[in-house]
Amino acid sequence: MALPNVAYFSMEIAIDQSLATYSGGLGFLAGSHMQSAGYLQMPMVGVTMLWSYGYYDQRIDEKGNVEVAYIRKHYDFLTDLNVSTTVKVFGEDVIVKAYKVEAELFGTCPIYLLTTDVEGNSEWARKITHKLYDGDEKIRVAQETILGIGGVRVLQTVGYNFDVIHMNEGHALPAAFELLRQYNGDLKAVRQKTVFTTHTPVPAGNEVHWVDTLVDAGFFSGCSRETAVELGGENFSLTVAALRMSRIANAVSQLHGLVANKMWEWVEDRCPIKAITNAVNLHYWQDDRIAKAKSAQELLDAKYEMKKDLFQYISDTQGKRFDPNVLTITWARRFADYKRAWLILMDEDRIGKLLNENKVQLIFAGKFHPDDVMGKETFNNILKKSYNMKNVVVLPGYELALSAKLKKGSDIWLNTPTRPLEASGTSGMSANMNGALHFSIYDGWTVEGTFPGINGYTVEYPGLDDDIPWEERHWKDHRFIMNTLENEIIPTYYENKQEWARLMRQAMRTAEGYFNSDRMVIEYFNRIYKPIAHGGAQADGNNNASAKSIETPNQDAWTYSNIK
Repeated sequence: MALPNVAYFSMEIAIDQSLATYSGGLGFLAGSHMQSAGYLQMPMVGVTMLWSYGYYDQRIDEKGNVEVAYIRKHYDFLTDLNVSTTVKVFGEDVIVKAYKVEAELFGTCPIYLLTTDVEGNSEWARKITHKLYDGDEKIRVAQETILGIGGVRVLQTVGYNFDVIHMNEGHALPAAFELLRQYNGDLKAVRQKTVFTTHTPVPAGNEVHWVDTLVDAGFFSGCSRETAVELGGENFSLTVAALRMSRIANAVSQLHGLVANKMWEWVEDRCPIKAITNAVNLHYWQDDRIAKAKSAQELLDAKYEMKKDLFQYISDTQGKRFDPNVLTITWARRFADYKRAWLILMDEDRIGKLLNENKVQLIFAGKFHPDDVMGKETFNNILKKSYNMKNVVVLPGYELALSAKLKKGSDIWLNTPTRPLEASGTSGMSANMNGALHFSIYDGWTVEGTFPGINGYTVEYPGLDDDIPWEERHWKDHRFIMNTLENEIIPTYYENKQEWARLMRQAMRTAEGYFNSDRMVIEYFNRIYKPIAHGGAQADGNNNASAKSIETPNQDAWTYSNIK
């Protein structure tokens, strides 16, 4: 039986440093999906936006503060399809032009890029595809309308006969409403074509807008206000509507599967939520030098050379000299408050002693949303501390190229979210592929792939899920991190290189064996895409029935005692 043709809709896709169509983890994940689909020659295309200014360029200004800058991008390697469609947005006919990333360009499946920044559109309409995740609600809603409705119409115009639309997060939800219009209101037919991935239990990550704003935007593609409210509520939840309009959905780790099913159990007529753990593309992320290393010494030597490369970059851009012989810890991800970039610095005297004695070096990197005041403040606070602390540096411009340098040149990849708010996290997977040990709060994919004494270190202790004040939780996590660092990680790194090399090797094997997106894409086809297109055990579209038989992870293997 032939595999279904899949159209993967995502607001951001990170496939190459030269193409600024992403902001962070969601885009990195989508990029790996596209890379593995191309490598495996799966019948899939991507649909995303061509952002004129990308997300933003992150720099340090003359006063030593982080600066958000917008620089227009110009690309000469995209295929102009000479294809366009028109979408009505806030009462205005907006031209949507399509470009294409050919499969051979970056080794992905074909990817269609949509832009409204073209002649014939008004100044406002052109702004829709200027900045990824624009903070203006009207533009943000317009972006989603263009992605979903424009994306479906472009695919139909170019003749791509999709069997399945995969909505990677709720941003592409208008695609389902466009199908609902084309199918004359037949929701069952829409469900047979649509699947959905939910990525976060954090409330801010599950987008909500007043329904009349979306009606005015054309978000519902002509669907009535009454139907929209039935699907997503008056304070319209994109996630809730996506769960009701999809045949099946998935969370992005086994623990997240438990959390998501509990979080959305109140939603009547929702589809089942399975769990498919995220992964990253081995062929893209792993350095050849470490992949070819056979013996323990060759592994350590490869890491030494990779650290030298990273430290040369730090010296060239920041004027700080790091030593490749010193244990190097990196925290690099989105600067959101729940990710707690500051956690390792809570007791400055304690961490300062290790820094001053050249026992550790600390690197921070990551972007925040331009409108996230707390995220920006956190970045600036750590940046200013780094000016006066030995062996600490904060690197701006965390994008694909810098991410690769950091994962190759780090010894420890630190992950400090507030459990259970990290649905998956993927950066530690590609760090593992390069011999960096994952040191993480016991959350997200860590539950499945980081095993103390075998391939890394986790923060877990009795009472991990007790209901205690946040401040107490932060200090408890911090003390565990410092105890592990002082009593286990540092002695092993400096006194037992053979054991350190063994941990590196096992981290690589774990990531190569399971957290490679080749496995992930095959799992999506087998567990998510094929049942939609070809029927199967849950193919009748009766979501009242299917909601009662939701697939959840093995309760004996995965427990989270404090899900509220």
